[in-house]
Amino acid sequence: MNALPQLAAAVSLVIALGAGAQAADNAPSWLTPELAAAAKAEGGLTVYSSMNEQEGLPLWKLFETATGVPVSYVRASDVQILSRISIEGRARQRSWDITVSTAAVKIPTEAVTPVDLPEAAAIMPEARGKDKRWHGVYAHFNAPAYNTKLVQPADLPKSLEEFAARKDLKGRVAIDAADSQWLSAIFLHYGEERGRKLVNDIVTNLEPVLVDGHLQLARAVASGEYLYGLTNYVSLTLNMKLSGAPTDYFGVDPIPLFFGAVAVSAQAPHPNAAKLAANFLLSREAQEYSKQAGRLPVRPDVTPNPPDAVTKLGAHKVMSVVFTAEDEKKWQKTFQEIFRKK
Repeated sequence: MNALPQLAAAVSLVIALGAGAQAADNAPSWLTPELAAAAKAEGGLTVYSSMNEQEGLPLWKLFETATGVPVSYVRASDVQILSRISIEGRARQRSWDITVSTAAVKIPTEAVTPVDLPEAAAIMPEARGKDKRWHGVYAHFNAPAYNTKLVQPADLPKSLEEFAARKDLKGRVAIDAADSQWLSAIFLHYGEERGRKLVNDIVTNLEPVLVDGHLQLARAVASGEYLYGLTNYVSLTLNMKLSGAPTDYFGVDPIPLFFGAVAVSAQAPHPNAAKLAANFLLSREAQEYSKQAGRLPVRPDVTPNPPDAVTKLGAHKVMSVVFTAEDEKKWQKTFQEIFRKK
């Protein structure tokens, strides 16, 4: 993520915040003494995460410093994490404690365990998994992006219907090649018949270019290769903007919302450390750190960077999207059928 040069300052800030909490209360709010003692006695923590090492390692250094629990950090893509967990589960290997990624909500229920996390009371309701098998750590709002050098704010489409009617944009609009959450939100918002027609009109009239990956899409719009990204992670557009690139985002209905989440293994080799680590990720200290890396916090008491990152979307319809692995396969198939038919 492009805000990484700010992370050294962020680490110092969060350490200072944690030190202030310890001075006042003798421990950070997330660090319950009994659980911390049990976690330290277990001797370690293994984290599977899709966060790159430049972001993830300083975050877990904060945890190590506060708890004395050494962290083994395994970085992989969401697909690799799901595959590895599946293979290790079949082999009955007790190899991981927690996972932190958008894949966490898709792990089979028997592979993860419900956990009560005190810090969960402070996160937005949509970020709390109903069965407590996952908890949101950072938020992904999806919204259209545009190049501010090539498009004037007055020319921005005010709805997806207006987007679909803009035949002058043919070939100048791009979308991630597998944005199934966005598609499912449209069908849910408009109804399947009307939603399918709308997306078909978009494909016919705009001929959106399929780009491999949300980060690549953000870069392509910021560079002027495309005028618009039909939808993308707001956090990635923000990272481009904060780095000085001529790009921004705007709201149209619906705005899909999903989460990078934490889940605890049902066979965790370090179960107490796993629960403590999950609680840490929801804490104000961890969320203050993560926002400096370009993440959108799930705690209302943590101000995003920039402060209007979410309110800028206005009063548009936000729709929470939670996919199982089977849901994702279904929606990816539908996405491919619609967008690759031309």
